[in-house]
Amino acid sequence: CTRSRAWSDRRDQMLTAEAIQTLLRAGEGETLEFKEQFGTDVIETAVAFANTHGGTVLIGVRDDAHITGTRLGKEALRDYVNRIATATEPVVVPAAYRVAVGANEVVALQISEVPLKPVTTRGRSYRRAGSTTRVMQTAEIAAMHFASTGQSMDALIEPRKTRADLDLDAVRRYMRSATQHGRRNFAEHDDPWQVLQKLELVQSDTAITRAAILLFGNNPQSPLTQAVVHAGRLQQLIHIMDHRIIAGTVIEQVEETMAFMQKNLHVRVEITGAPARQEIWDYPLVALREALINAICHRDYGDTADIQIKIFENSLHIWSPGTLPHGVSVPDLLSPTHPSRPRNKLIAQVFFDLGLIERYGGGIQRILAACASAGLPAPELENFQGGFRIVFQRAAGWTEGVTEGVTEGVTEGVTALKNLIAQQPGLRTPALAQALETSPKNIERWLSQLKHAGAIEFKGAPKTGGYHT
Repeated sequence: CTRSRAWSDRRDQMLTAEAIQTLLRAGEGETLEFKEQFGTDVIETAVAFANTHGGTVLIGVRDDAHITGTRLGKEALRDYVNRIATATEPVVVPAAYRVAVGANEVVALQISEVPLKPVTTRGRSYRRAGSTTRVMQTAEIAAMHFASTGQSMDALIEPRKTRADLDLDAVRRYMRSATQHGRRNFAEHDDPWQVLQKLELVQSDTAITRAAILLFGNNPQSPLTQAVVHAGRLQQLIHIMDHRIIAGTVIEQVEETMAFMQKNLHVRVEITGAPARQEIWDYPLVALREALINAICHRDYGDTADIQIKIFENSLHIWSPGTLPHGVSVPDLLSPTHPSRPRNKLIAQVFFDLGLIERYGGGIQRILAACASAGLPAPELENFQGGFRIVFQRAAGWTEGVTEGVTEGVTEGVTALKNLIAQQPGLRTPALAQALETSPKNIERWLSQLKHAGAIEFKGAPKTGGYHT
């Protein structure tokens, strides 16, 4: 009866011959597949459609959209429906019917997206990626299950963690900050443990969620060793000029990672007559901060990889484990009205309370607006190598200096180095590092910036010469 109702409920959506001709001209895609005959690959495609956005399988059509046609017995359609239904869990029941297209006959199988995912067949789950049906990996299966059941991945209980593993003073700091931001109204005498319970971060003294450990743990990297940010500045892909593994709570990681990026970016300072000087960075800091918070808040903490930030001379890449959540595409992100679907709801709520997230679903728009305001190209957004990546590009012709006004310098270190070379021309890297009480590596980086800007030059033989303004 259920299968009959599924068919009859969708009879008004049956495709006409003209509609099928239109589909044939469009070709295979995320919701359309051509098959010459019924087989196990049709069942796998049906599972992929059910796990993604639904779709139609046209049987009797080659991959190149040429109709070969099919001649079937009276019970063939019922057999197709039964074979798909009995081979899937949860059960998928397609609408099946014949359509005459010219002198040929095509079978259409229409599959709806199911609410409870993932659907499996023979122990495997499939999803649609463009015009391809592919096997889902374990992390994707878990993410899809959590999404379809309304659960959050960070709500998982961490075994062997107890109340003693949480820093209640950090919870108190959160309470004060959330109250100051107007996102919560905690009283000074509120019990931090009861606050954690109300936030559903803990269930008991021995039932501590993954989110609680990441937000307020004494040692969040035990056992979640992957919960770090690996940041580095590279030259020509192979030379590592500076790098750091940033650990601690996810709240602490935001500020420490921002400090690392600022340390390794160019900035020019302008004095324009306004009371405050204006600092112009390679990339707007508000955009970098937003992208970083998104990476930390929404990454897949079940993945063993860490967040990776790579700073190149003309671009900055932020990659976080876990592709976009199920049902969200890059075009969705670019829409100002796209819904927010946080992978880690508990972490996202605390970040919102702290003012780290201003509005759910608005982060990408703030990034795009900041880059446009700074005259930079829109960053690239993509699912990349099992994660999500955002790539910022420097503006063409960016130089360390000032377009109008008086140049104070690229950074304080660069300014001090330029002044030292002007006062004591002919010094080499070791002497410059000693005089400024910094590392030769920093001196080399600052020298490179000054040479690029044409502010200094090296004069003399390689072994005896030195730098001059």
